[in-house]
Amino acid sequence: MNGGSLFLQQLINGLSLGSIYALIALGYTMVYGIVKLINFAHGDILMLGAYSGYFVLRWLGTTPLAMAVAFIFAMIVCAVVSLLMERLAYRPLRQAPRLNSLITAIAISLILQNGVRVLPFIGPNPRQYPTMETVNISFGNFSISNIQLVVIILSAVLMVILNYIINYTKIGKAMRAVSYDLQAASLMGISVNKTISFTFALGAVLAACGGVLYASAYPQIDPTMGTMPGLKAFVAAVLGGIGSVPGAMLGGYILGIAETLTKGYLPSQYADAISFSILIIILLVKPTGIMGEKIRVKV
Repeated sequence: MNGGSLFLQQLINGLSLGSIYALIALGYTMVYGIVKLINFAHGDILMLGAYSGYFVLRWLGTTPLAMAVAFIFAMIVCAVVSLLMERLAYRPLRQAPRLNSLITAIAISLILQNGVRVLPFIGPNPRQYPTMETVNISFGNFSISNIQLVVIILSAVLMVILNYIINYTKIGKAMRAVSYDLQAASLMGISVNKTISFTFALGAVLAACGGVLYASAYPQIDPTMGTMPGLKAFVAAVLGGIGSVPGAMLGGYILGIAETLTKGYLPSQYADAISFSILIIILLVKPTGIMGEKIRVKV
């Protein structure tokens, strides 16, 4: 494979990986945009989505219909868990210092990881994920697999749907109003609690899809599998501008492409270091992220 073909191949791999990072990053950025909370348990929602899809695919096989059922079941499970997290753990701390919520998010992440580890039908051992048969579609000197194609297309469709919900629906307008000014939105008759709960559920649905796609592309799952993708998705959200939905998408793609290009041209152990180095450089040059905006605080 010559240099140009290697670059195109790694670019396709990066778009596939970046699509997953972008889906997860959207959950981080939406929640932060509304309640200024970094939900570090979000990566473990991805893990729950992957396991939910795993049991469906083990039961129904890896047909297209079974994949659709796996996505729907994973979305429902993750949305319910996320709503419980918001109602029981985050809502009581909404007026507390942000450090309290941050520590709670880390605690919930550990609870989810270790809770799954002790479940008798899951356990701590890695499992092979059922996936569709891989078919490579060749374009000259590079190729794209059917799984990568599904990841890229489905992620793009979900992002378009999210953009429509935020910009053209009543609940989307409520989300934007709450993100601008929570107290003023409440005075205007918007149900702040319902809007925040919907935001958590929507982010969890995207993370569930990301979990099934990630496990399909990298077919091995375990209770701690969400830690690194969740951390990198957080980096993607900060890179693009935390609180910015387009920024989260852009940050996810940049991080995915940077990671795969590093693996293509350098030893693979440098991939994580270079990904985080990009974040540091961007924050040194533009602390608000690529698409973030400066917020003036009156004192």
